[in-house]
Amino acid sequence: DSASNGFSFKGIKDYLECYRSGKLTPSQVAKNIIATLEDCDKSTPPLRAIVQWNQEQIMLMAEASTARYRNKCTLSYLDGIPVCLKEEFKVVPYHHRAGTVYLGTEPETEDATVAKKLREAGAVIIGVSNMHELGTGTTGCNPNRYHKIPRNPYKPNHFTGGSSSGSAAAVAAGLCPVAIGTDGGGSVRIPASFCGVVGLKGTFGRISSHGSLPLSYSTVSVGPICTSVADAAVVYSILAGPDPLYLYGLKQPKASLSDMCAPDLKGLKLGVDWTFFKACDAEVLSICEKAVEHLQSLGASVVEVSLPEMEEVRVAHVICILSEMRDFLQPDFNKHFQDMNLDTRANLALASQFTALDYITANRQRTRTMKFLQEIFTTVNCILTPAVACTAPRIYESDHLTGSSDFSFTARSMRFMQLGNFTGIPGLVVPIGYSTAGLPISFQVMAKWWDEAVLLRIGLKLEQFRSHTKKPSIYYDILA
Repeated sequence: DSASNGFSFKGIKDYLECYRSGKLTPSQVAKNIIATLEDCDKSTPPLRAIVQWNQEQIMLMAEASTARYRNKCTLSYLDGIPVCLKEEFKVVPYHHRAGTVYLGTEPETEDATVAKKLREAGAVIIGVSNMHELGTGTTGCNPNRYHKIPRNPYKPNHFTGGSSSGSAAAVAAGLCPVAIGTDGGGSVRIPASFCGVVGLKGTFGRISSHGSLPLSYSTVSVGPICTSVADAAVVYSILAGPDPLYLYGLKQPKASLSDMCAPDLKGLKLGVDWTFFKACDAEVLSICEKAVEHLQSLGASVVEVSLPEMEEVRVAHVICILSEMRDFLQPDFNKHFQDMNLDTRANLALASQFTALDYITANRQRTRTMKFLQEIFTTVNCILTPAVACTAPRIYESDHLTGSSDFSFTARSMRFMQLGNFTGIPGLVVPIGYSTAGLPISFQVMAKWWDEAVLLRIGLKLEQFRSHTKKPSIYYDILA
């Protein structure tokens, strides 16, 4: 439970209090959400966070949850909680478009594993959320007819970040306290950072990605975007674990939340590579340095570490993710080239220039980097960095027509993200403040493989650093 000054987002706990006290039922909340979704689509500019929703489906799940509360037989902490899933996941009965106009021509008949688990936990799926086409960018800019550009709830003329753009916008705008995204190059953590909410990328394989489009099989992890670290822990504890349909996560150790609520950070060693840490905008750096001091004041010790070969990591990660996407999307590139956004074409065309030799060399780099990290994690519990080197960029008129392609921005936005995707270690981003323009700034903590518990422990303490929470300019209070 975190006391905050002024505005506070409505999280899982607020919904549960309403349901348990009888103040509201999941059915009443669902009606509020449906009215809000209609309003979002009509507003100027439209929010475009949720791109497919179905009134009947939402009410069915909500009514079943209302009956469980009445009979005192709820299924989990997520019973009756509104959630959305990125369009990259199969969710019955929606179209599995993954941000395109040409995929998912028929409604889906089978759920992805995470959708199935959310249903089993009693969550109310309010729809599928917008995303950057095929996950190929970090702005969330998707000008095609089914999607349009999702708006940053803090500044509607700025991007949300991508590629889980609609998921972060939905949470920040109050449509739902929980959204699920995928992260192959920061795609959960960048939008969560730009929209001022919490994003967790699990260890590679920790949460099953069965039933999501297998765009890049070696870099993508699944994770929740939530209003608080505690909520991310709840969702993580429900979704983590082996799935017989997803081979990469079969041998994982049991997920735990041990010591998450420890009163301080005594005994923890936090690694910082200051040269790497400082490669960000001055405003971002200044607040992130203060956040490090805050963690120190809670008893953690800060240890200088050296993250070697970060430029090689950056290039190798790009080669891996783009080569795998190009491999998977080869038939689409040939057959649906004209249907793709311009930036998707550019990225896939770039990917076609990589050779088998490049891919093999990049994977050798991965082995080296994982070895370096193994050694670093014998001396520290985690690695600290800013989340994104800059704040959310502006949306220009031309972006609505042609989309947006800025390779230098893409590289900057992914700078602190790629290490986690390339090596599979988990990462958590937590909002810690705002720029002078009022855009959110976030902080990142990464830990060794399977040690999400330490991230959540530090994340809870990071939340106390932000002196006040600003209300987004687009915000719907579903419980009001």
